[in-house]
Parts: sequence; structure tokens; C-alpha cells
Amino acid sequence: MNIPPVDYGAVFHALPGMVAVLTPGLVYVDVNEDFARLSGRTREQLIGQYLFDVFPDNPNDPAATGSRNLMTSLRRVLVTGERDTMALQRYDVEAPGSPGEWEERYWSPVNVPVLDAGGEVVLLVHRVEEITELIRAHGLPEGDRARVLEAELYTRAHELQEVNERLREAHAREREVALALQEAMLPVPRPLEHHLAAVRYRPAADALNVCGDWYDLVELPENRLTVAVGDVVGHGLAAAGVMGQLRSALSAASRVAVGPAQALDVLGLYARFVDGAESTTAATAFVDCDARTITYSSAGHPPPALLRGGGTVEFLDRATDPPLGARPEHQPRPQAVTGFADGDTLVLYTDGLIERRHEDIDTGLQRLADALVRHRHSDPDALADLVLGELLPPGGATDDTALVIVRL
Repeated sequence: MNIPPVDYGAVFHALPGMVAVLTPGLVYVDVNEDFARLSGRTREQLIGQYLFDVFPDNPNDPAATGSRNLMTSLRRVLVTGERDTMALQRYDVEAPGSPGEWEERYWSPVNVPVLDAGGEVVLLVHRVEEITELIRAHGLPEGDRARVLEAELYTRAHELQEVNERLREAHAREREVALALQEAMLPVPRPLEHHLAAVRYRPAADALNVCGDWYDLVELPENRLTVAVGDVVGHGLAAAGVMGQLRSALSAASRVAVGPAQALDVLGLYARFVDGAESTTAATAFVDCDARTITYSSAGHPPPALLRGGGTVEFLDRATDPPLGARPEHQPRPQAVTGFADGDTLVLYTDGLIERRHEDIDTGLQRLADALVRHRHSDPDALADLVLGELLPPGGATDDTALVIVRL
């Protein structure tokens, strides 16, 4: 089927309802046909003009708050980078061609940011639902109309508050169950016979954002051990359930596989039959203590870090492949080997430790490396707490964090 190219300019102007595009300085860049028609302004009267020069508050109404409320909403979008839906607004507009004559209008605006590749707001989409005729249809005097609107808004706000309260209660219950499930499936590993190790799991601060991070640490015969971490896409009970299945599968595969690539191959094949497992990331490392080698492989996961005793950090990133289920056909995964010396420290973690919104991942990796070097003389338990304390936001992260530290 041949799909013709889309003329997005034509689509924009044909959009139903009033839609405008603004700069961060609140200057009109473009408006669609409905915006010009329903506002009673030509494109020439809008494009290049400051929003509040075109639509100021009615100077004859001391109680007018339309422009102030709209400015607050637009500033909130610029600061947070998130959309803002405003409550119903009375916003009088000066009649076209009749200076000093103001028309009573009722608008319901939504303001949406347009972000660049770095997450900065470069444009604002300002959509306005014009409901003046609906309000006028009540046929009430202005004072009664205001009271009816106020009562209706209060009722809607009260209903919304009740819905939000029920949602919060439901999410809180789901969070408690998901955390209990994760704790049951992420027991503290038994102490290693020949190495000091520490594991940490920190759930997301947001009740809606309990995810499916996991860790595993297994001591094998012949003075070997395996370390793994993973991250299931999604939130809540579903993600926690998938996490349990994948963690168990990888742990079992690691005990019989000849290397980490084969273990992830097995996990990838298994994940094809687990609903919700697609796009899961995982990293695993096989440590041969006699040969002083670390063999590692990653399925779309942030690279393990090797803290050298001399005070440098090497990120193990030479065997990175797509997440589980990302390829339509199965392909063998790569693995790489690096050596280590007594006193080196192996660190595996999930992305909640390093990733921050509007920030390049290299910044988070460098922050981790700096913390590891700064506290390199601490034992694994103290090092884990120090790293979490420095890297996680004071109010808690918005994503789960799993961390495994092994002194080799």
C-alpha cells in the first residue's frame, strides 16, 4: 500500500477547534483557520504578536483574571515541560473593529510543550475550546450565569477529587502488593565465601511507578560467580510478575550456560513466551576468580562498571546488544572479556541510578564513576549506601533502582 506524504501544514490548518503555536516568549508563530475565525482576528493581526497584546484582560472589569490565569499556565508548561489543562475561563475579548467594546467569551484552554532533542521547550501549542455559545444557550442573566457556572465547576471539581482519592487508594494498595512481591522474589543473597558483596533495591518514590527491576548474585563451583541485573518495562504488579519469571529463568540459565551470552540467549528465547517481557533489558557478568577474568554481555542495559584499585573506572560496554524481543528473529548475543586484579570492584545497576530527565546518559555515568572513585576505599556495604545517597534525588527517584557491588 502506497501512503502519500502528509502535508502537515494543511493538517494543522484543517484541525477543528482553535489551535495556535507560540514561542517560549509567547509570540504567535502560527494559528489554524478556526483560531483566526473564532477569535475574530486575521492572521496578520496575530502572527508575530505577543499573546497578551492581542488578548489583554478587559480593563473595564477589575475582577478579570483570564490573562493572569493563562500566563500562570503557560509559565508552568515552560518550567515543567509538561502539558497543562486549564479550568473553564471567562476571557472577554475586544470586539473586532469596535475599540473599547468587549465581548463576553468562555474558553477552555490546553497548553502543550514541544520539546527539542535535549528536552528543552522550543514551542508551545495553545489549544482553545470555545464554549461561549453553549454558555449563552442557558439564557440566564450574567449574574445567574456566573453562579450556575461556579456551582457546576465546584461539582465537577468535587467529583474529580473523589475519583483521584479512589485512584490514590487503589494505587497505594497495588504499590504495597507489588513491593511485597518484589521483596519476596528479591531475597538478600547468602554471603559469598570468598568475596565481600552488597545488594540494594530502592523502589520508586512515586506510588504509580513501582517497576520490575531485579538483581541476582550466585556463587558457582570452581571458584566462579555470576552477577546479573535487569529491568522490565512497565509498572506495578504486572511488571513485578514478569520480573520474577525472568529473574528465575536467568538465574537457572546462568548455572548451566558456558557464558553470559548463552545465558541471555536462553533468557531471550524464554521471554518470547512471557507476556510483557518484550523490551526488557538485562546485563550479566561471569567472574572466573582463578583466571582473574570477567566475561560479560548486555541486552540493552547500562554497562557494568569495574572500579580499579588504582582509582579508575572502566565501563564494560564492548558486548551490548538490543533488549529482549527487540529483534524479529533470534540471533546469538555477543560477549566480551576483561581482566581484573585483587581489590577491584564490580558494579551492576539499573537505570534508575543514573538516568535523569532532560539529561544525557553520559552525565549520569560520569556521576557514578566519580562517586565510585571518591569512595573506593569503602567496603561494599558502605560503598552501596554512599553511592545511593549521592546519586538518588533527595525526594526519591522516579524509577526503581537495583544495585549490586562485589569486591573481587
